[in-house]
Amino acid sequence: MSQRRVGASGLVVSPTGLGCNNFGRAGTATETLSGTREVIDAAIANGITLLDTADMYGAEAGMSETLMGEALEGRRDRIVLATKFGHERDMGYDFLAGRGSRRYVRRAVEESLRRLRTDWIDLYQLHLPDPETPIAETTDALDELVREGKIRYYGHSNFTGWQIAEAEFTSRQRSSGRFISAQNHYSLLARAAEREVLPAVARYDLGFFPFFPLHNGLLTGKFTREGGPAESRIMSSRRHVWENAPWDALEEFRVFCADRDITMVQASFGWLLSNPLVSSVIAGATSAAQIEANAQAGEAWRPDADERATIDRLFPLPEDPGARV
Repeated sequence: MSQRRVGASGLVVSPTGLGCNNFGRAGTATETLSGTREVIDAAIANGITLLDTADMYGAEAGMSETLMGEALEGRRDRIVLATKFGHERDMGYDFLAGRGSRRYVRRAVEESLRRLRTDWIDLYQLHLPDPETPIAETTDALDELVREGKIRYYGHSNFTGWQIAEAEFTSRQRSSGRFISAQNHYSLLARAAEREVLPAVARYDLGFFPFFPLHNGLLTGKFTREGGPAESRIMSSRRHVWENAPWDALEEFRVFCADRDITMVQASFGWLLSNPLVSSVIAGATSAAQIEANAQAGEAWRPDADERATIDRLFPLPEDPGARV
């Protein structure tokens, strides 16, 4: 599998990454160690190098990291390990400090290192912005971890455009380390990141990791106006996603893909990866078959200019609700 650079850093990753939010999740095939190991085995076998998790993932907070630590035993150096800290979910670390504070960061990284059974984390990401803590304090704490060798790089997740700019300005003003990546929700059916986030990513040479690239499965081709797999997350607990889907556009997209002999997954990944800002597409999986399909989708197809225009017509950027009339 080819490799792509993460922004202006020296870190390189596979175009398809593995989102590990299903590891340890109740009711999934990856709830157990054996299921998690099967998916990780398939990821490594198919050339996926980026594994992205968070300390709060799992039926019990920390379960994803714990299962990954066991499953990666003896092959840690074969992957780029990314995790996150600072979500609103109570981790029991420290209620006396903000989630981006030095006190919180120090505790969180030690817990993640312990669960992951590793001496270092390749990419350590602030999961959500912390309005209570100055961003300079967060980056100072992360810089300390880089110097100590506990993390190699750091990034952020769910930042807005102005928060990305503020973080960059603060780092430049203080001549300190900087975030190398941004991770945000982005897909053909969720293009809001194009308004402010992606321009900020481009301006400051960050790598970009889109999550939910298949929009809860709507872009897999498994769903129609009539329904979808009964055991799927959409049909079992998120039916509003299916009910509110733009079915006219999705049906045209299905024909578009069939005319090119590609799957909807390959087209969705190809559209994302045709953007040079995208370092890797973060996609979850609960089976080896899904891993293989996602890995192939990362390499299979890229749209030309006319095909991009067709896709943009099918899935236009929605109007900005905050824009002036």
